[in-house]
Amino acid sequence: MRETVFFTRRLQDLLPRIHDFIEQELIPLETGFHQRPLAETTALLDEKREKVKAAGLWGLHLPQQEGGLGLTLCEFGQVSEVLALAPFYGHYTFNCQAPDIGNMELISKFGSAEIKSKFLHPLMEGKIRSCFSMTEPEFAGSNPTRMATTAMREGNEYVINGHKWFTSSADGADFAVVMAVTNPEAPPHQRASMLIVPTNAPGFIHERNIPVFGESGSGWFSHAEIRYQNCRVPVSHLIGEEGAGFRLAQERLGPGRIHHCMRWIGIAEKAFDMLCRRASSREIEENVLLGEKQFIQGFIAESRIEIDAARLLVLNTAHTIDIHGAAQVRNQISGIKLFVANMMLRVLDRAIQVHGALGVTDDIILSAIYRHERGARIWDGADEVHKQNLALSILKIYGLDVKKKTREANAAKIQSHQK
Repeated sequence: MRETVFFTRRLQDLLPRIHDFIEQELIPLETGFHQRPLAETTALLDEKREKVKAAGLWGLHLPQQEGGLGLTLCEFGQVSEVLALAPFYGHYTFNCQAPDIGNMELISKFGSAEIKSKFLHPLMEGKIRSCFSMTEPEFAGSNPTRMATTAMREGNEYVINGHKWFTSSADGADFAVVMAVTNPEAPPHQRASMLIVPTNAPGFIHERNIPVFGESGSGWFSHAEIRYQNCRVPVSHLIGEEGAGFRLAQERLGPGRIHHCMRWIGIAEKAFDMLCRRASSREIEENVLLGEKQFIQGFIAESRIEIDAARLLVLNTAHTIDIHGAAQVRNQISGIKLFVANMMLRVLDRAIQVHGALGVTDDIILSAIYRHERGARIWDGADEVHKQNLALSILKIYGLDVKKKTREANAAKIQSHQK
């Protein structure tokens, strides 16, 4: 394949090597995946991690100054798609699983030398894991300017109090990146900060792993409920500046959505392959295969078109971020998040349908993927929020500022009541 703005020369060498590793080392582990204890799986994957290091494929997402290859966001997105061909193992084996990859990128860009030495470097080496603690059960997760968790400064420490949930991968993590209000009197977008909190700090209370579709999960598959009760950390654990939490969250989530979307495309490709293999081999009548039925042919055609369209949409957004930064493509980021999540779930649903009763069992991997990924339409902002924000942004271009009009109407109501 010739070099293009998306498929670069270094990807021509890199992607086949990664694909071969996934096919030979990780996909065979999917047999009996639901029966193997996580500790056993982790031990197996840690052995694979050493092979990744030996092959020179470790730290692909990191900048060159941090020991990585310095791939662009667009380039790494295509790596992420290939890793997703082993949905539960690929990213962890290459040490670029969520939320660690986002935390690494955040700390690499905004962390102090002390924070990098103490937390980033062990994380980069795969010696520890981390978690991300922002969402609160009492407030809508789609609005990160509203939260009750506080981090009040007392001398050389912050004292953190609050209640979080869906703190991704907290089970077994060594530290959390916590978003908490440090400046309650400031404007909404300047109230919160991001802090590093060791999970063994007094006052960091891991209440439970939250069951999702009946599965509580553990390790890097978990979502935890956490309470912070007078949890103290040094002021030096602040990431960036005080009050910059919302801005840092946007810096983290923009590229993070590229990672997610390309991973979802990889999952869709895996499901599509399984769909086509089933359609080509499953006999439903004597000498009649599933793939001869027009309904199934429709599934195949629609899935192929949707996957290809999603990939081009995401890579174009990633390329634009590489050139202009995430702040310049907020509309596109909202668009890819809701489009790709829905595309992936449609392809998964078709693949399950084509497998019939087998599709909903754990004898094959499709049902487990669906359970794990149904939250894609909720994480990082629900579909409905992204649709509304995108529409409001477009309407503003045409002169209709809905938010401003609403604010003015509310102000007029208040003024009228005061009279």
